[in-house]
Amino acid sequence: MASSKDPVLIVGLGRFGLSLARGLTAVGTPVFAVDDDMEAVQHASFTVPNVMQANCTDIDALRQIGAQDFTRAVVAIGSDIEASILAVSLLSDLGIPDIWAKASTTQHARILGRVGATHVVQPERDTGERVAHQIAHRLLDYVEIDPQWVLARVKPPQDLVGVPLGGTKVRKQRGITVVSVKPQGSANFTYCDAQTVLNYGDEILIMGTPHDVDRFSE
Repeated sequence: MASSKDPVLIVGLGRFGLSLARGLTAVGTPVFAVDDDMEAVQHASFTVPNVMQANCTDIDALRQIGAQDFTRAVVAIGSDIEASILAVSLLSDLGIPDIWAKASTTQHARILGRVGATHVVQPERDTGERVAHQIAHRLLDYVEIDPQWVLARVKPPQDLVGVPLGGTKVRKQRGITVVSVKPQGSANFTYCDAQTVLNYGDEILIMGTPHDVDRFSE
């Protein structure tokens, strides 16, 4: 099983790939990033320690950079769908067990899954859906755990304020669980239990189905 500190191979240094490489580097995860565009490589080299120019649609080039030695890889190619699919397929052929890939469309995502991607992300779609929920339902934040389970940050409604959570029957009546609370003026969230009393101005994290979370926030 891969360790959180195992190096990650990133293929493609567009906006998504470069942002990912910088983020992983910032949290201490070793990154080896490649792109076939020398200008992109030079730009990334200012903030990403290990960067190289290589054609990642060529299996010999991938072998030369040691791609087969990685346990985790991310194909961050978005605009060139053919190159994205081919890179995922070749990395899968090289035996990399954990392959993440960026998809630009739902059809692209399906194909990536079929050729070897173990995780597929669609950043534009995911961000759009997240912001839509925040705007439509006055949510402070919204994270989809899977299609039928979400985590949201909201203000507590009036009927949950001033009474212990155990007495509100919020899970039975609303279908959601209040996971944690950040009291007004506090910098941190703390776990909730049956004795937790919420106040106006607090922020709470709730979990439930998308339907129940949207209904609760309204």
